[in-house]
Amino acid sequence: MIKEGQIRIPSGCAIAAVIDRDGGRMPGSLITEAMRPMHERSNGLGGGFAGYGIYPEYRDFYALHFFFEDRDARKSCEASLKERFEIVNSERIPTRKIPSVTDEPVIWRYFVDPLKSRLAAEQVDEREFVVRTVMKINTENRGGYVFSSGKNMGAFKAVGYPEDVAEFYRLEEYEGYAWTAHGRYPTNTPGWWGGAHPFTLLDWSVVHNGEISSYDANRRWIEMFGYKCTLQTDTEVITYIMDYLLRRQGLTLGEAASVVAAPFWSKIDAMKDRERADKLTYLRTVFPSLLVTGPFSIVLGFDGGLMALNDRLKLRSMVVGEKGSRVYIASEEAAIRAMEPEAENIFAPVGGEPVIVTLNRKGGAD
Repeated sequence: MIKEGQIRIPSGCAIAAVIDRDGGRMPGSLITEAMRPMHERSNGLGGGFAGYGIYPEYRDFYALHFFFEDRDARKSCEASLKERFEIVNSERIPTRKIPSVTDEPVIWRYFVDPLKSRLAAEQVDEREFVVRTVMKINTENRGGYVFSSGKNMGAFKAVGYPEDVAEFYRLEEYEGYAWTAHGRYPTNTPGWWGGAHPFTLLDWSVVHNGEISSYDANRRWIEMFGYKCTLQTDTEVITYIMDYLLRRQGLTLGEAASVVAAPFWSKIDAMKDRERADKLTYLRTVFPSLLVTGPFSIVLGFDGGLMALNDRLKLRSMVVGEKGSRVYIASEEAAIRAMEPEAENIFAPVGGEPVIVTLNRKGGAD
């Protein structure tokens, strides 16, 4: 008999997300419910969540979430952190023991502020400074791995089914204005704690269903700019691509989507709006190696919003719905109904066309 987890299911993985456009904070238990009807899309080798607005008391500081091999690794890495940051608070991330989540590493978080002297010495802004620090820690292999590094947000992930991961991290105790979630069926890499989704960098987080065939081309390009892809997984490279396009190149979300899921040349040539056609031609010409090919549906989380995006052929499922000030995104409508049974305006986004939802800042979260 074939047991669960022993066969490859390339159409697997489950993604879900929710945002309250008015900034209302929702408990982590809400997004957990979205993952239950999609249980069979996972195989227990990875599950995770990202929450935005969950650390209001530390909103001005970077929240660094770490996996450590042991206490000695934590002490060594903490000493290095003190050379680059003021550590405002340091604590073990609260968890609860459950039978289905085992072999956990030491899981810690630090709320930090970059030292002004180090920023001046390296002549970079604080966000680039944090990125360089994350890359340095995650490539020097000191027994520590940074899996979340944004302000007023955090990722929580593990080897396990997502609903079990939520229980393990006591997700019901957190509240945020936006949440993303993922149930992983590892396609080409073994399941391990750091390899579960979401993948994050600064406040960017990506959950992904699919398998991209352009990984090597994407990775070679992005590593020319200081990013280090240490996990050999496509979702990691998508996260770094988004940081490069949005933060370093200053593209809009829509423009970044037009790079990652660029329209076919034939579609651009047929456009009557020549100004838009010229812009798309420019983006395809300047960033040719950042076109992501293969089947994918992703949700990008960021400070103040979410972006949902399918590949241009729409080879992976994704639906969107809303109710009041909340917008829901998931691989299946059943997941949306689990969060909001009365959800309205359910639709499937067009391939390559982003769905971008941002906070109403007048009434939204800070």
